[in-house]
Amino acid sequence: MTSATSGVLSGLRSRLLLGLVACLLPFGAAGAQPAVQARLAPESLLIGGASAGSRLVVVGERGHVLVSDDDGSSWKQARVPVRALLTAVHMHDARLGWAVGHDALILRTEDGGATWSVAHYAPEEERPLLDVWFRDERYGFAVGAYGYFLATSDGGRTWKPRTIDKDDFHLNAIVPAGAGRLFIAGEAGAIYRSDDGGSTWRKLSSPYAGSWFSALALDADRLLLMGLRGSMYRSEDGGESWTRVRTRTKATLTGALLVKPGLLLVTGLEGALLVSRDGGRSVSTDAAFKPLTSRLGISKALALSGGRVLLLGEFGVKRLPGAR
Repeated sequence: MTSATSGVLSGLRSRLLLGLVACLLPFGAAGAQPAVQARLAPESLLIGGASAGSRLVVVGERGHVLVSDDDGSSWKQARVPVRALLTAVHMHDARLGWAVGHDALILRTEDGGATWSVAHYAPEEERPLLDVWFRDERYGFAVGAYGYFLATSDGGRTWKPRTIDKDDFHLNAIVPAGAGRLFIAGEAGAIYRSDDGGSTWRKLSSPYAGSWFSALALDADRLLLMGLRGSMYRSEDGGESWTRVRTRTKATLTGALLVKPGLLLVTGLEGALLVSRDGGRSVSTDAAFKPLTSRLGISKALALSGGRVLLLGEFGVKRLPGAR
């Protein structure tokens, strides 16, 4: 881990960043026990989320998986066989999906996130998984700490490890960009690109030596990178060259969401919420998206109907009104 990363790990807010940068939490044997049904689960630390048709599925600490069928107004806790911290979820359609987390855990659902089964679990490896993505119902990848890269060709029932780089930087996020192109955002400025659906990878030149925690591909060539100390860069040529986006914040940025055409929302720790209306060329605060008064960390944003947004983070879930 870089010294810059360790410098931001303090207090409760560090728990959110722990899930993002793969520092190990002491779950140990507790990870093998079923997640406890908790009334306050929607207010607990939540890190990843995805849409499953009209359903929302979000994941977080203690193996919590929550589903909503009313645009985030109410939530039901799913049955999960483990208590490990869950960091990301990918839903292929309204029924089939996968979630990943600490203890090298991969879960699989066939009923839209209501129940889950363990597809991969290796706590002895001490390498958390941080993101998961599937091309279709059979082929997918999971990435995580220390260069951890797993691939499946049978719908996530079995997984095989691969090495994409001699360095063992944390692989924090995997992002599809269309036409078989994928990007991975990683620790210490690491950026990788695949032009063949993940079969081979090439390390790109990075404009910044700090960690990247997320990326957003607007198309095959236009890419946004978000990371430590408010760092944000934009590429219009598939990551061959980069332009800095001035964010005017030192908060670690955790992601970006295309709310609707012409409106981007960038999230971060310390309640950071930035808006772009020019495709990520510039960002600023916006009265339509007020920062959280508690300054709690935001891990991810999901689009709701009517231009509204759902935030996930230390506070659990929070809905924001729509913006013009």
